[in-house]
Amino acid sequence: MSTSLQPPPEPSGPGTAEPHVLDNATWAALTGPHRHLAEIVGAAARYQQDVSPFVALADAEDPRSWADLAALVGPGNSFALAGVPTLPEGWATGQTGQGVQLVATKLRDEPDPEAEPLGPADVPEMLDLVARAQPGPFLPRTIELGAYYGIRRAGKLVAMAGERLRPPGWTEISAVCTDAEHRGRGLATRLVRHAAAEIRERGDTPFLHAAASNTGAIRLYESMGFTLRRGTLFHFLRVPGGIARGADAG
Repeated sequence: MSTSLQPPPEPSGPGTAEPHVLDNATWAALTGPHRHLAEIVGAAARYQQDVSPFVALADAEDPRSWADLAALVGPGNSFALAGVPTLPEGWATGQTGQGVQLVATKLRDEPDPEAEPLGPADVPEMLDLVARAQPGPFLPRTIELGAYYGIRRAGKLVAMAGERLRPPGWTEISAVCTDAEHRGRGLATRLVRHAAAEIRERGDTPFLHAAASNTGAIRLYESMGFTLRRGTLFHFLRVPGGIARGADAG
C-alpha cells in the first residue's frame, strides 16, 4: 500500500459530522478511562510524566488550549502530541513523524498459551527490550496504561505487546516489539492477537498506530485484519520560552 498519506483534514465548520473518538484519542483517554493517570489544566491534559510523554488538547484550533498546555507542561519542557496537523506560531517542532492509524475490522484474535502477563517486577526487562527494539516511548510507569504480555526464551523476555491509549470503547495495542535475534518467528503477531483477545473480552475494539514509513509493519497488520483508518502526525515539542524545569517528559 502507499504510505504517502496526508494529515487528516481539518473540520470544515458548523454542520460537519460529529468527530470520531479516535480523531482525538489521547484527549478521550485522558478525560475518560485514564483520568486517574492524567493532569489537566483547562483544555489541555497530559499523562503523569513517568507514565507517558503524550499530551492532548480539547481543541487544537482554540488558542486557549495552547495557553492551557503551556501552563500545564511549563516553559521549555518537552512532550509528545498526536493528531494535530498544524502548530500555532512560536511552537516550533523538534521532530515530526508521519504515522497511520489502523483499526481491527477482520482481526482473528486468540489467546496464546505462551503469552505471559507482565507486571511491575518485569519493568526493568521491558525497558531493556524497548531500548534495543525501539518500538516507541516507554517509561517506568507506562505499564499502568493497561495490560502487557511477553514471550520468553530461556527465561529472557524476547517479545512483548500491550495497551496504551484507552478512549471509550477502544484500546490501542502498543509497544509491539521483538528482540532482533528472535524476529521472523511470528512472536509479535501472536502477542498482538493475544492482546486483542483480551481487549475484545472486555468489549473494546483494538486499534493501533504505526510509522507511515514502516511499510512492512503496515502490511503485516493489514494481513492480520487491521484496516487503515487515517493518517496522523506525531510531534515532539517543547513549550516555547524559558528553560526546562526538571526532567523532560520524553
